[in-house]
Amino acid sequence: MARARRGNDSLARPARGTGQRRREVYIFTEGKVTEPGYLDIVRESGLPKDPALQVDMHIMNRKLKSDRKPLDLVDMAVALKREKDREAKRAKVTLKSDLRPQFWCVFDHDNYPHLAAAMKQAKDDGIEVAFSHPCFEVWRLAHYQVVNGRFSGVCGGAAGRLPFAPGTVDAKEPKVVLPHQIVGRYETAKKNAEQMNGRHGEHVQKIDRDPYTDVYALVERGLGISTY
Repeated sequence: MARARRGNDSLARPARGTGQRRREVYIFTEGKVTEPGYLDIVRESGLPKDPALQVDMHIMNRKLKSDRKPLDLVDMAVALKREKDREAKRAKVTLKSDLRPQFWCVFDHDNYPHLAAAMKQAKDDGIEVAFSHPCFEVWRLAHYQVVNGRFSGVCGGAAGRLPFAPGTVDAKEPKVVLPHQIVGRYETAKKNAEQMNGRHGEHVQKIDRDPYTDVYALVERGLGISTY
């Protein structure tokens, strides 16, 4: 499988005769450590749904220290999407739907006051969102168990349930995702997340679903990974 690409690449086409198709996926993450680390592992360990499709992952704000709130992420994603759209128009490139660039934001509830505005702007401008309530740790926790109870936007409740034994490297660096914590557990995580999400009625807004996570949508629809 192709390794994750971290640059700000321009439009490119695969070499003729290779049969390889390619999609660029641009991601903006709220977390500086956990989410990028997780995504790197998924790209290294994941099995592609379509081996003929090469997905190039770009975590665009990997080195950015500030402007990491949901609205900031959506603003940056919208600006990049418009830039790439202009680039494609100048190059007169028309791609099939499965090859078009995707733009994703990964962020949490975390009692952020402008969540509704961030979600609306993302929807209006064609930006995908991988959302977790209360935080990304609920997705990590789903790799081990069905998640019960409400968190009311407080991340500590989910993070505190991670089954990391005291004194282990996992417990010493809890924000760092390590391969052994997730590899081989994807089917369990998705099943547990879908069971958790299914408790909420369709009438309940996504930002009010507690607990909730749809990170698996980024894994499958964005990165083209079937399992890891």
